[in-house]
Amino acid sequence: MSTIAGSRSLRAPAAGRSNALHAGAWWLWALGLAAAASRTTNPLLLGLLVGVAGYVVAARRTDAPWARSYGAFVKLGLAVLVIRLVFSVFLGSPIPGQHVLFTLPEVPLPDWAKGVRLGGKVTAEQLVFALYDGLKLATLLICVGAANALANPARLLKSLPGALYEAGVAVVVAMTFAPNMVSDVVRLRTARRLRGRPTGGVKAIVQIGLPVLEGALERSVALAASMDARGYGRTAQVPAPVRHVTTALTLGGLLGVCAGTYGLLAAEGAGYGLPVLAIGLAAAMAGLRLGGRRSVRTRYRPDRWGVRAWLVAGSGAAVAGLMIWAGSYDAQALHPGVLPLVAPQFPVWPALSILIGLLPAFVAPVPAPPSHPRKEA
Repeated sequence: MSTIAGSRSLRAPAAGRSNALHAGAWWLWALGLAAAASRTTNPLLLGLLVGVAGYVVAARRTDAPWARSYGAFVKLGLAVLVIRLVFSVFLGSPIPGQHVLFTLPEVPLPDWAKGVRLGGKVTAEQLVFALYDGLKLATLLICVGAANALANPARLLKSLPGALYEAGVAVVVAMTFAPNMVSDVVRLRTARRLRGRPTGGVKAIVQIGLPVLEGALERSVALAASMDARGYGRTAQVPAPVRHVTTALTLGGLLGVCAGTYGLLAAEGAGYGLPVLAIGLAAAMAGLRLGGRRSVRTRYRPDRWGVRAWLVAGSGAAVAGLMIWAGSYDAQALHPGVLPLVAPQFPVWPALSILIGLLPAFVAPVPAPPSHPRKEA
């Protein structure tokens, strides 16, 4: 009996208002996967990262409007990959190659455009290099799309520091208005189709766009009125020394974050990147906390950072940390060569570290199934 009770306690509970996972945990998990993707060009590992992100999204995505954006990010990643390959074909590549696939007519350019060519020989090496590069960027976009599909933007806004509240409101409003505009376009196109009117062409686009614009303006006016009624934009008086210290900490911390991030992304800066990033984050957080004194607002039922949030965020951090560590002792496996052109290897330990990112699919609260309206007899 005790074993059964223990197994039930380890199961993820049904998601509710009281136990919903902190939105920041989803973003930290996704940024950890993105950091891991930035450390490799191995298509097998990048595909595994995409699979991990997709599985977690499929297991823990709700039926909210923002949760439908994951497909758009996947399509955007595929578009980026195709564009990268097209640019490599028509604009050339700095990677020389011996396996010529085909030759395009080359356009002669003036002397001041040395190093740039239009057309010419297209080699297998340059296409593989462009494929690896495009896959990395596409994986980064898909990881960001996973966080956007899983994290509630309104609950994320509640957790922002007071100094970022105004900027966060602008971002959340933009993210909320976009799905509403898309639903308005779908509704108007359906209505025109039922009335037998065309839904394509310039005239139809204008006739659909005007009601959509009118609805967006009405929502904007209503939102502005509600924000003004709630006292949005009012600030408190803060002494001048506190403002100066806040500015110094925030700017210095952001510079440290930029330098530390560059060190982590660069191949030779991993040694100093992590300490500088940690110091920059600490200084920036201290500055944001001091800057939050200007924001006069209250929080109704703030989200709690519980054990499951630590597990979700920690899984993403573990994937990023283990991938950085793997790059220090087996860089060749994470970056397959194209000169000479060789097949990418499948490194076992980095792959197993990526699988740690599946933990949110088992520990995060299970969302409620989508409700369907009952059909009348």
